[in-house]
Amino acid sequence: MKLRRLGRSDIEISAVGLGCWQFSEGFGLAGGFWEALPAETVQEIIDASLLGGINWFDTAEAYGNGRSERALAAALTRLGKKPGDVVVATKWLPILRLASNLGKTIDERLACLSPFAIDLHQIHQPFALATVAAQANAMADLVEAGKIRTVGVSNFSAKRMRAAHAALARRGIPLVSNQMPYSLLDRRIESSGVMAAAKELGITLIAYSPLAQGLLSGKFHDDPSLIRGRTGPRKYLPGFRAKGLERSRPLVDELRKIATAHGVTASQVALNWLAHFHGDTVVVIPGATKRRHAEENVGSMGFTLSQAELGRIDELSRQFR
Repeated sequence: MKLRRLGRSDIEISAVGLGCWQFSEGFGLAGGFWEALPAETVQEIIDASLLGGINWFDTAEAYGNGRSERALAAALTRLGKKPGDVVVATKWLPILRLASNLGKTIDERLACLSPFAIDLHQIHQPFALATVAAQANAMADLVEAGKIRTVGVSNFSAKRMRAAHAALARRGIPLVSNQMPYSLLDRRIESSGVMAAAKELGITLIAYSPLAQGLLSGKFHDDPSLIRGRTGPRKYLPGFRAKGLERSRPLVDELRKIATAHGVTASQVALNWLAHFHGDTVVVIPGATKRRHAEENVGSMGFTLSQAELGRIDELSRQFR
């Protein structure tokens, strides 16, 4: 799998990473979206990802209060990986915290991920008891102390992203990424100014929920009853209801048509489009709860969509901007 630079850093990452939200062991608000996965399954998912060329993994403090971080580190260790073999990204949760909390909790993050370093540390949400500049400066302190390699943000608007970029630039440190919800069923970052700002500033956009939590696979269109048995609140989201399924059906039908032509799946076409339509600006972090899901993720970069196919998908998904 071809590698890309992470923002304006010297780190190279695969166009597809593995999102590790689902390793939360069912703990907490974030973990409640997923059933707890056995350690053996986690290891199989990570093994398949590595074998397919994925070289980076995205987790967070909020994913089970460190449980996802520990599960990731344990699986990588069992698979024989050493510090420096992979790129690890995690996130600090700023809600109801001051910027000084970044320095107070970084050792806990490092302990959860031990022996692996934090290559990318991200501010998970824009909601904090501190200014963007204060949080950026606290992150810069961690870079200068050698605790982390690079700085990113998540769920930041174009205005907040620019503010973080400017504050870090004053310390001679780049803002390398902004992790945002982005899929063919949620293209709002294209109309909100986030995409344009990222391209201007050389910031990588990390697309989370790139398959709209499974909607783009088409399985819920085929059998809407499947959603009723799913763990967590997904079943209540508008896209999973009858009206939402009908709205997205023409796009899913086209994804399947294109997938058939390439001998792949609709999900793989959706990921391929995200990772290529905007050049190297967007990378994707689909999750996986089974080994075959991870294998499907890595296979999404093994074919090339034509300009006509890219354009047709663009046309059918513009309503979701």
